[in-house]
Amino acid sequence: MEAASIAAGHAHEGDHGHDHHGPPAANRSSRVEPALLGMMLFIISEIMVFGAFFTAYFFIRVVGHGYHGQHWFPVDGHKLPVAVAGFNTAILVSSSLTLHWAQTSIKNGNRFGLQAGMSATFLLGLTFLFIQINEYVHIGMKPQDFAQATVFFSLTGLHGAHVTIGLILLGMVTVRSFRGHFSPEEHHGVEIPGIYWHFVDVMWIVVYTSVYVL
Repeated sequence: MEAASIAAGHAHEGDHGHDHHGPPAANRSSRVEPALLGMMLFIISEIMVFGAFFTAYFFIRVVGHGYHGQHWFPVDGHKLPVAVAGFNTAILVSSSLTLHWAQTSIKNGNRFGLQAGMSATFLLGLTFLFIQINEYVHIGMKPQDFAQATVFFSLTGLHGAHVTIGLILLGMVTVRSFRGHFSPEEHHGVEIPGIYWHFVDVMWIVVYTSVYVL
C-alpha cells in the first residue's frame, strides 16, 4: 500500500514536471516596468552629474564674484551668443513637441504621425547639435583660457554629449518606426527614449537660463 502511494506521488510530480520548464518567473515587487524604472534611475544619476558641474558654475557666479573679483561674462572682451542660444533653445523645445506628436500618434494607431514626428524630432535635435558645435568654432575662446570658459564649455559640452546619446536613441526609434515595429499596444520602445529626450530638453532650459540669461 505504501509502495503504491510513493509510486503515485512520483507520477504526480512527473505530470507537473511537464507543465513548466526552466527557472520560475522572477518575483516583481514593483509595479513599475523594469525599462521605465531603469531609465528613471539613470536620469536621477545624470541629474547628480549636472549638479556637480553647476557647483563650479555657482562658485564663480556667487563665491568667486564676492571674494576674488571674478565676474561671469563678458570676460576679456568675450561675450556669449545669447540670441543664437535662444534660437537653439526654441529648436530643442520644438523637438519635444514633435516627439509628443509621435508618441500620441502611435498610441492612436497613426503610423504616419509616428514616422513624421520621429523624423522631425531627429532632424531638430541634429540641427541643435550642429548650431552648438558651430558656436564653439566661432566663439573665440578655449576651455583653458580662463575659469569662466572652462565652466561654460564643461556645462554646455556635457549637455551636448547627452544630446548625442539622445540622437542615437532617436535614430534607432525612427528606423524602427519605418519598419513597423510599434503598435498601439506595444510602444514602450518609443516612450522610454522619449523620456530621456524630454530630460535633455529640460536640462538645456536650465543650462541656457543659468549660463546665458542670468
